[in-house]
Amino acid sequence: MGVRRFGAVRTVGAVVTAVAMAGVVTGCQKGGGASGAGAAGAPSAVGSAPATQAPATTGPAEAATTAAAPKPSVKSVAKPPAKPSVKPAPAPAKSSVKKPGSGCVTAAPDPDHYDPDEIALYRIEELPGSTGKVNLVFQHGAWGCGSPDSDGAPFVVSGEEARWAMDGAAYVTATNPIITSTENQRIGVQELIDWVKAHPDSGLVFRYDVGGDGSIDSLQEVFTP
Repeated sequence: MGVRRFGAVRTVGAVVTAVAMAGVVTGCQKGGGASGAGAAGAPSAVGSAPATQAPATTGPAEAATTAAAPKPSVKSVAKPPAKPSVKPAPAPAKSSVKKPGSGCVTAAPDPDHYDPDEIALYRIEELPGSTGKVNLVFQHGAWGCGSPDSDGAPFVVSGEEARWAMDGAAYVTATNPIITSTENQRIGVQELIDWVKAHPDSGLVFRYDVGGDGSIDSLQEVFTP
């Protein structure tokens, strides 16, 4: 009988031992075994997968930033200056224009149509003897177009009277009516003065020349029929 108890005790102890060992094995598989495997054998999930680059898209934040960006300042362009108003040129005053092919004027001439170096003499003003000069009072002009039944062409004057000094010793020639001749003859300055005084405003036409001092040193009458 005593032997059987011992055998039963051993059997019960073996069973308990086996159950305890099974619990130990099960506990290792559930806890410590799984932790060890994760630290040593299993690959890490974080950082092991290849990185996927997201497509470059403009999100709402970037769009707002772009819209809010300040626009570049535009410099104002200066306007071109206004064109000055051009007034129409005034119509030329009716003046003489020389008749084509004739060299004569049909009306009072303007300075552009004066005959050069020719004047109509009206008066002579005597000056103090110390000056050695006299003043000729005259008008400029040009030869007009004579009519077929006239003796000659008229000298047409225009503008205001002018004065010019003449040397008291100037070379002077005269024809009709100052002297009875159709050809120029030399006369003295005093003889000319006397005749002009006796016939004021006659308007006889003379051609003149100017000397080095600016005064007239030659005065020659132009014969008119």
